[in-house]
Amino acid sequence: MSRIGKEPVQIPAGVTVEMKDGAMVVKGSLGTLTQVVDPKITLTVEGNTATFTRANDEKETRAKHGLYRALLQNMVTGVSKGFEKGLVVAGVGFKVQKQGTSVIMNIGYSHPVEFKAVEGITLECPSQTEILVKGINKEVVGQVAANIRAIRKPEPYHGYGIHYKDEVIQRKEGKTAGK
Repeated sequence: MSRIGKEPVQIPAGVTVEMKDGAMVVKGSLGTLTQVVDPKITLTVEGNTATFTRANDEKETRAKHGLYRALLQNMVTGVSKGFEKGLVVAGVGFKVQKQGTSVIMNIGYSHPVEFKAVEGITLECPSQTEILVKGINKEVVGQVAANIRAIRKPEPYHGYGIHYKDEVIQRKEGKTAGK
């Protein structure tokens, strides 16, 4: 058995999980998420727990057993609590501001850069150097945060650029004076 796949998923109050047309549908207070499931994997919901079983022990089926369990756990967490990814803008004169549903960034280019929010994602700027990406789909939140970070990756000498809140930037030593 897959160590991850055999673990049951706890379903909190206010969240419903069901199978419809070969897809698992998770509804909660923050929204609804849907994920297509391989026919070799079956989902059973009993009370407030959901478990997955697989049809055979082929390598691909064993891999999907743990995958769908992890996806369901992320979906349940997303519709009940939501996901958030923080970004920090570091640099002299670098700043961000929210304008409607998009974020305007002054990050050292000759022009301000505008990043529009994707459907289902909200962008917030609690300060001039922070961006919060929020949503119910963990995959989309992570991808939007990565797209924002890719606009100006942090450089290793001063750390200027956009980096994740919990990211540690490896610093390089600059030039040293000759003897």
